[in-house]
Amino acid sequence: MSTPRVAITEYLEIDLNSERWHCRRCDHDIAPARSNYKEGLLVANRDPRDIHHPILDERYPFSYAPDPKWCRIIEFYCPGCGTLVENEYLPPGHPITHDIELDIDKLKERHAQAQGTANAAG
Repeated sequence: MSTPRVAITEYLEIDLNSERWHCRRCDHDIAPARSNYKEGLLVANRDPRDIHHPILDERYPFSYAPDPKWCRIIEFYCPGCGTLVENEYLPPGHPITHDIELDIDKLKERHAQAQGTANAAG
C-alpha cells in the first residue's frame, strides 16, 4: 500500500502517515506537518534592489525597488533540489509568516473516508 500523500501547493505535499511536509519535486523531507514548513527550508534574505532593477527611461529615471530599510525579500528553497518554494516581502526583523496551517486530523479522516469509498467501489 502506498503512503498517502496530499498535494497542498505546487511544491509542497503532506505525508499523512508520518505527518511530514515533503517537496513534490524531489521528495525531500522538509518539516513536521503540524509546524511551519518554512522552518525546514533554506532561507535567502534578499535586498529588494537586487530583484527590482532600476528602470532607465528618461521620462521616469528612478527605481521601483522598495526601500531596503523598510522591506526585505525572503526566499525559501528546498534543501534537496533547490526549488524556490515560496517568497515573501517583510519589514526587516519581522518574523517569518506562518501562511499554511492545516487541520491534519481532519485531513486524515477525509482521506480515510475517500479510501474506504474507493475500496468499496473497486
